[in-house]
Amino acid sequence: MIGAREQKPADAVAGSWVDTLAPGRVRPYLRLARADRPIGGWLLLWPGWWSLALAGAPWPDPVLLALFFIGAFTMRAAGCAYNDIVDRDFDSRVARTRGRPIPSGAISLAQAVAFMVFLSLVGLAVLLQLNHFAILLGLASLVVVACYPFMKRITYWPQLVLGLAFNWGALLGWAAVTGGLSAAPVALYIGGICWTLGYDTIYAHQDKEDDILIGVKSTALRLGEATKPWLWGFYGGFVFCLALAGALVGLSTAFYLGLVLAAGHLVWQITTLDIHDGANCLARFKSNSLYGWIVFAAIIAGKTL
Repeated sequence: MIGAREQKPADAVAGSWVDTLAPGRVRPYLRLARADRPIGGWLLLWPGWWSLALAGAPWPDPVLLALFFIGAFTMRAAGCAYNDIVDRDFDSRVARTRGRPIPSGAISLAQAVAFMVFLSLVGLAVLLQLNHFAILLGLASLVVVACYPFMKRITYWPQLVLGLAFNWGALLGWAAVTGGLSAAPVALYIGGICWTLGYDTIYAHQDKEDDILIGVKSTALRLGEATKPWLWGFYGGFVFCLALAGALVGLSTAFYLGLVLAAGHLVWQITTLDIHDGANCLARFKSNSLYGWIVFAAIIAGKTL
């Protein structure tokens, strides 16, 4: 039962474990962390796991896989809290978001900040388990993360900045294994940015009307009816960079066979996309979690077969 001060946000997942299993006192914090929507954590995790797999010989280190999993989901939660803190005034003006914990009053601003700091400290504890170069590289990502929520106020390309932040794991994973960087993780990072431009443009098409109402920008608004041709470019760039990363580390033919399957999934996303149907856009956006598994399996196959 939702309390008197707690409202269920219109964009919350109906019937999720947050509603059915979580104690009422912690439920607003779980909603602030988007615990009912794990897709964001997976999208943050995949570039790091891909990079660990590329750098591993031949299997990725299971300890590093676990650390990256904890770090990705913790920092994604911290990032959601940070975004809601920055966007609290915008969220209060839109029906879809005014039920979120901060604008609804379920969590005070001070409580939200404290929660964000706690999550950030957990993420820092995970980062400190890595080597010195990886620690410094991970800390450098905070500059991009801090800038992202403000980009939609000044540019129609905030998805580009999101790509810079969400794919940092492509660099960090390699650094965690090798203590440095090389061309392969850079190619993976650039490709990941293209991937994010694709999937987050699809996601942004759900919010076009609200974005216009509150005066924020997105690639969905910038590209409009030309979205699909741009998606071919974004996703094509990603597949090319992923193939290049595989070639740079000498992956076997098995990787490229898997890459064909992965490319087919992206083709499905584009050809079946209806940018005027929010449910259609959300389904294709969420399918990128499955896509991550396909690429991960392809890299493992290219290392081991």
